[in-house]
Amino acid sequence: MRLTLLSALFWFSLDQIGKWLVLYRMDLLSLRELELWPPYITFRMGWNTGINFGLLSGSAEATRWLLVALAFVISAWILAWSRKMERRISMLSAGAIVGGAIANAFDRVIYGAVADFLNITCCGFDNPYAFNPADIGIFVGAFGLLIFADANKITP
Repeated sequence: MRLTLLSALFWFSLDQIGKWLVLYRMDLLSLRELELWPPYITFRMGWNTGINFGLLSGSAEATRWLLVALAFVISAWILAWSRKMERRISMLSAGAIVGGAIANAFDRVIYGAVADFLNITCCGFDNPYAFNPADIGIFVGAFGLLIFADANKITP
């Protein structure tokens, strides 16, 4: 369980420190867009009130708090499940999901929406979406659990 919590702390910290640096130190809030490695990596400010790709977005306050509650419920379930995990990679993956989910929930509480700023474009495809380090943690963690988790130990 300690490894899962350390992984969660790492992903939460990476996300929140990264956002602080980009939004406030690099002033992306005012600039709105900053080319880091054109045309591949751009910091593009976006506020996501929904889930992935803006699904369920809207200004409804109930949606905001529902998504915060959902992040905590799923995180609690994953933490309970991680107590049965034997593989270190599974524990690290579980922590990545928890850290990313809590970081995005923290944004919703503080800002009312998730702060997204990473935009990756490649190979002639102009990507209109932005994401953040917490989203990377959630994705990497989910992929890790799909590949490495023991299927017979899914229930907490």
